[in-house]
Amino acid sequence: MNLPRSVSSDLSPSDWHGRLRLGFENRRGVTQLIENQGQAPLKVQRPFYPEGGEVCHSVIMHTAGGIVGGDRLSFEFRLAPDSQALITTPAASKIYRTNGREARQTIAIDIAERACLEWLPLDAIVFNQASFRQEMTVNLAPGGEYIGWDLTRFGRSARGERFIEGNWRSRTEVWQSGKPIWIDRQWLSGSETTFNSPHGLAGCPIVASFVWIGKAVDSDCVEKARLLWSGTSGEIGVTRLPLGLLCRYRGHSSTEARRWLIDVWGMVRVISGRSICIPRVWQL
Repeated sequence: MNLPRSVSSDLSPSDWHGRLRLGFENRRGVTQLIENQGQAPLKVQRPFYPEGGEVCHSVIMHTAGGIVGGDRLSFEFRLAPDSQALITTPAASKIYRTNGREARQTIAIDIAERACLEWLPLDAIVFNQASFRQEMTVNLAPGGEYIGWDLTRFGRSARGERFIEGNWRSRTEVWQSGKPIWIDRQWLSGSETTFNSPHGLAGCPIVASFVWIGKAVDSDCVEKARLLWSGTSGEIGVTRLPLGLLCRYRGHSSTEARRWLIDVWGMVRVISGRSICIPRVWQL
């Protein structure tokens, strides 16, 4: 189903204003995609169930191939009580250099009681001179769980490109019962100083984060996440949140970062009483 085309006053006719609204509901033990409304270039593939009906796997497509200045992408995910959904993407996202305007992505998520959303998109590649802002708000009911990650490569490092011009901003907020339980704001202004500073990228083109929010964790969980790290070209950090777990990576290899994120995600699944089921689109 297509949403009516809507172009705000700050968009030109050539800009994309993609929208996607997905709703999941548990019906007789099967999580079903009951709402699917999209506007190009965003669409979702037909849901599939590689681990049985309890968890619905969905793959989001961006048919335009990349994000440019002026584009607006809006996502809304809603999970009804007792539903479980895993949402991912089939390929890396590309954020091209700016044409003088900022590209934006917003995600609004509502997770009801005893529901769990796993938001696990593949990598994002931020080209040098790109200008991009992403904002996510999660409303998490008591007893609900949110699991999410992001992996970002700054500059096409395989070509020797570094992110020394441009602007990247990210804000994530998780709220429960009207109170913030985790807020994460990041801002990276492209420059030689920021790229090389130990308080910035420290010369590393790749950063990644993993967060699990909804359950209290103990020190053993933190230590297990640290012990899962076996990389050699990066550094990691693991922190216990008031109601969850936060992991960070900074380094030079998207492969080792992704491997660690997947291992931590698998650990979290086991702790939550779920089996590990690798989405087929990841092509590991």
